[in-house]
Amino acid sequence: MHNWFVLQVFSSQEKKVKKALEEQGETGDGAGFIEKVLLPTENVSEVKKGQQKVVEKRLWPGYLLIKMHLTDDSWHYVKKTPGVIDFLGGDKPTALSDAEVEGILHDLEDKKQTVIQKHKVNVGDRVKIIEGVFVNFTGTVTSVFHDKGKVSVLVSIFGRETRVDDLDFNQIEEISEGAEG
Repeated sequence: MHNWFVLQVFSSQEKKVKKALEEQGETGDGAGFIEKVLLPTENVSEVKKGQQKVVEKRLWPGYLLIKMHLTDDSWHYVKKTPGVIDFLGGDKPTALSDAEVEGILHDLEDKKQTVIQKHKVNVGDRVKIIEGVFVNFTGTVTSVFHDKGKVSVLVSIFGRETRVDDLDFNQIEEISEGAEG
């Protein structure tokens, strides 16, 4: 019987371990006992150097899910795969329950459909507007709306504080300490 287990792997080697286990599961020593290997990820929108990019981020760095038939041989085989640290549960790993697996898979399906806005802009940060009507103005972030990908910035225009709303994250860049001038 194939059950889902959690594997602890070296962080940043998740993709390599997943590929090795899948290849062995298809043709090598793992044929027949490894059904599926899953690396939970989400799509995250980030702004770097003024460019908005969507990148795939690991949801649980250092962990993979594996659906397999657990025997002494298969346990040893998976453990000796380069990059694998251990099964969660060590020598006697406990399979995830159907409800746990169903919840995880449903959550991952939802995450595939959406892009998470993750920006390192916080209220109070000094920023420069790099696009739009107020280009080259500097100001202070007053509101951050991660779900909409928008910010509000308080800028000084002719000596008057003016709030600029609905700026996209890619229309601003954070001013590093000592860079303002």
